[in-house]
Amino acid sequence: MRFADRADAGRQLAARLQHLRGQRVVVLGLPRGGVPVAFEVARALGAPLDVIVVRKLGVPFQPELGMGAIGEDGVRVLNQKIIQWGGISADELAAVEARERRELERRAFCYRRGRPRQPLGGCVAVVVDDGIATGSTARAACQVARAQGAARVVLAVPVAPPGWQARMGHDADELVCVQTPRSFSAIGQFYADFAPTTDEQVTACLERATPVSLPGPAAAPVPVPGPGAAAVGDPPDWDEDVEVSAGAVRLAGQLAVPDQASGIVVFAHGSGSSRHSPRNRYVAAVLNQAALGTLLFDLLTPDEEAYRANVFDIGLLARRLTGVTRWLRAQPATAGLPVGYFGASTGAAAALWAAAEPGSGIAAVVSRGGRPDLASPRLGSVRAPTLLIVGGHDDVVLGLNRQAQAGLRCENDLAVVPGATHLFEEPGTLTAAAELARDWFTRHLVPSPHPVTGHGGPDPPRRRTG
Repeated sequence: MRFADRADAGRQLAARLQHLRGQRVVVLGLPRGGVPVAFEVARALGAPLDVIVVRKLGVPFQPELGMGAIGEDGVRVLNQKIIQWGGISADELAAVEARERRELERRAFCYRRGRPRQPLGGCVAVVVDDGIATGSTARAACQVARAQGAARVVLAVPVAPPGWQARMGHDADELVCVQTPRSFSAIGQFYADFAPTTDEQVTACLERATPVSLPGPAAAPVPVPGPGAAAVGDPPDWDEDVEVSAGAVRLAGQLAVPDQASGIVVFAHGSGSSRHSPRNRYVAAVLNQAALGTLLFDLLTPDEEAYRANVFDIGLLARRLTGVTRWLRAQPATAGLPVGYFGASTGAAAALWAAAEPGSGIAAVVSRGGRPDLASPRLGSVRAPTLLIVGGHDDVVLGLNRQAQAGLRCENDLAVVPGATHLFEEPGTLTAAAELARDWFTRHLVPSPHPVTGHGGPDPPRRRTG
């Protein structure tokens, strides 16, 4: 079962929390994605809404991999296994925490706009997120609520993996979840619309939440469009879920082909992500509006993802990318179109590794917050024009990109997005990265006057109707 969007998930979650009506409840949404869900819960329970701000502590050389989380009032939750695995020193941990602490304080101020925090003394604190993956952030949020005086803490989410309760320890008194599907790789796979939530949308939810002391009808739900929604219009003509052949395995993907497409971009996501990545989906929508087709697919099968070493096996990921490209070129809908690669995090290394293969014919490569250094043995063989996009505040990864750029012998550029951290979560930064990628691909993905016609393969995706 998939939720239509976060508002739909919030309404379904609220139905599981009706036993709390009439109690002294405060609903606390985890920014950003948990707040639209919490908005619906607070509305249904007639409870006040606030945010509970926490920040993930990312491993310095792989920021998307969390080694813990921090919250307000100095709360910190650490994953000692990840810290030991990464050989993270006390100084490195302190540096990451200091940076994330500054961001935590900025966000708390931004969201509340000077409003006082909802007092939790003696209340039931209902901590809400849009889903549970590792659980470290949710645990930190529950501990923050407890430290602020909550008499009871309830953690409520629309979706979580099986056995998620064991990860929460004793940080919550009650755990509520709508669904716990067996096949779980990413939260976004259970949402039809999982567009990123912006700071402005979080603030709007808080401002429009119905005050408990006021009678009358509840406030209307707040729409949650993705960032830069004005730049993303009608869907492409073909936009279908597909099953992609890559050697001996078949991988789930989403293929979008606008009418008169001038090229197609294959997305390689980073570790801990999937084809449902809201950031990559947003970039894909921007490319579609520029008449570029896109293919987002899962690099690994669910069983393969369970073995953590596969996520960092750049050679394996590159072979999958090469196999998927071969499949794509055999499809009637995309045969003859120039192909580009868009990689994020470790996916960028896989994209460069695959592009370096003799005869790959890749027309362009773009890396967003990527790790091109992981493809260092192949960088000198890349012939495709390559753009490296890095956040100005992503210090470690920016340094690694500069070192990797020195190893490239093709046309290349490094674009720094001011104010952006690794995940481009800051307002306007993801839009800036998407537009840089769009401009690079439209410049370099030029159809050949003698397109190669693919043979065999399944039928093309059906044309969208309605």
